Amino acid sequence: MPKLTDIPTNIITGFLGVGKTTAINALLANKPTNEKWAVLVNEFGQIGIDQAALENQIEGVAVKELAGGCICCALGPALTTTLAMLLRRVKPDRLIIEPTGIGHPAGIIDTLQSEYFREVLDLRSVICLLDPRSIQQPEAIAQPTFQDQINLADVIVINKTDLADQKQIAKAEGHCNALFPPKQAIIKSDQGRFELSLLDLVRNGELKSTYPNAHNSEVRQVTSQLTSDEAPIRLSPQPGSPLSKAAAANNLYSCGWVFSPVERFQLKELTDLLGSIPSVQRIKGVFNTDQGWIFYNQVIDEATSSSIAYRRDSRVEIIASESIEWPLIEQKLLNCRLIGNTEI
Repeated sequence: MPKLTDIPTNIITGFLGVGKTTAINALLANKPTNEKWAVLVNEFGQIGIDQAALENQIEGVAVKELAGGCICCALGPALTTTLAMLLRRVKPDRLIIEPTGIGHPAGIIDTLQSEYFREVLDLRSVICLLDPRSIQQPEAIAQPTFQDQINLADVIVINKTDLADQKQIAKAEGHCNALFPPKQAIIKSDQGRFELSLLDLVRNGELKSTYPNAHNSEVRQVTSQLTSDEAPIRLSPQPGSPLSKAAAANNLYSCGWVFSPVERFQLKELTDLLGSIPSVQRIKGVFNTDQGWIFYNQVIDEATSSSIAYRRDSRVEIIASESIEWPLIEQKLLNCRLIGNTEI
């Protein structure tokens, strides 16, 4: 078997809800047809959603998910093992890594440039997506991880320009242009779209983390009915008894559920419920509904729904800034179900 060497590798980073998965889907849609790409996705929550969102059946794309913490800290040891297995299995022409939105890039960069991967991977540009509206949010600016995601990026994509006003966009551009060392590119985008050529910019080794130890806390498991990160895919929850898993770390609280494949949901009642949950930072879900299979995506109070090709089971992950009574949310989710045309 030929030795794997110098695989072009990129990290696509950015804070919660900035549009990383959408950006990666856009990249995959424009992937050269003769290349095979591997995507490693990391989610803070315990129930994997991003793999479903990225399963767009593009030929030559392999997606692997690491859920249940940040690969920069809690899942750090798993990164080396999972990455090595993925590379051996896929033998990709390019590797893309999407850390969780609260993940610090420094530990990932160190792993990719370690002796173990130094000859295997060619780390190229680190690309950070930035919502220009976040520059005006003190709670975001105060986050060391948020700042270092920007500090360690070679390229900054000011995303969601269709949702921001010109003053917010100009302030974000000014902030990014004032950084030193200067970025190799600062571009504006909506829907996470940018040119593939940005992936092949040479990594600037002078970029430094301002807060390298900002993200060393461990994920504290709060409740668990699952036995491993991949258990939601292997196990079959019974109708009315979803599998659930919750955790808390870094002042964030998460819980996810996997429902029986036979259960369907009323989309209107479901979206009304999810939009009413307090203190939400992020909700992602895939649901079998009375209007077909739907991908639900919410960032704070902005929510969208779109059709999705995923057909395995309904699942959702909620991340909040305050502790929530998860059993109550579970019961409300169950109340949104349908069987055929009959409400449960």
